[in-house]
Amino acid sequence: MQKCRRSVGVSMILLAAMVFPSGLMGQPLKFLPGKQVGTVQTSQIKEASGIVASRKNPGVLWVHNDSGDAARVYALNTEGKLLGTYRLKGARCRDWEDIAIGPGPDPQRGYLYVGDIGDNQAKYPSITIYRVPEPVVDPNRALAETQIGPVEAIELTYPDGPKDAETLLVDPLDGDIYVIAKREFFCRVYRAANPQSTMKRTVMKLVTTLPWGFAVGGDVSPDGQWVVVRGPFNASLWRRPKGQELWHAFAAESFRLALIREPQGEGICFDGDGRGCFTIGEQAHAPIYYFTRASSSQKSDAEPSN
Repeated sequence: MQKCRRSVGVSMILLAAMVFPSGLMGQPLKFLPGKQVGTVQTSQIKEASGIVASRKNPGVLWVHNDSGDAARVYALNTEGKLLGTYRLKGARCRDWEDIAIGPGPDPQRGYLYVGDIGDNQAKYPSITIYRVPEPVVDPNRALAETQIGPVEAIELTYPDGPKDAETLLVDPLDGDIYVIAKREFFCRVYRAANPQSTMKRTVMKLVTTLPWGFAVGGDVSPDGQWVVVRGPFNASLWRRPKGQELWHAFAAESFRLALIREPQGEGICFDGDGRGCFTIGEQAHAPIYYFTRASSSQKSDAEPSN
């Protein structure tokens, strides 16, 4: 999110009313209270906008900065130590907002997806998702900056005009890409069905809306059964209905994960096993928080939300 100053008085009142819905869920998902597990230890990461946990490198988190950085991602361990800086060959960084992991053209490989989807003024005719095979990272040895790629550029457009977005989801089961528009009281969810073209623009389809607004990040669990989306001060989780496309989860009941307050918190992801969630905010040496999924006998830090 490119920084700009705007009046927040009325907006914050409306936001508070929209992001804390209430209700019940038949089978509650429980988390222990969040705790800080690390701190970003490199000065290269000043505005961590997106975060995702590696599926092939246990204990590794992929992070990128907001707008203003080069086209690169950073590998951290869960304590926040820098393990490597990776430039994406052929990519541009206009306004990177979120990162995901999912399947791609080679079924034997996992891919990083980086969303150049920010658009504060809603003026760009298209957005770009960069896809590149996830590299191997040695969690015991820091690596100097290196290059990966070349990337595949997936150019997408909205069916109803440009939008500002900060949430990118990739379904690990079918490879569909989802982009959630931000600046609405009920965020719109758009889908680009797999396979997406890398040769021409693909028009996404509006598939549903969230029950609240101002979404700034999200992720899908590695098994594809849960989806989490956060706002600046809230996060909700949904269970995927059996045998349904991912977007149908948003029509089901959800529950709220009680976040720890972060200065401009934007990033959220499941861990590599889907047993908990990490969050991170946009600041220098940002803390890394972790929320462990609890058993039914443990005290929960999650509440029903709609």
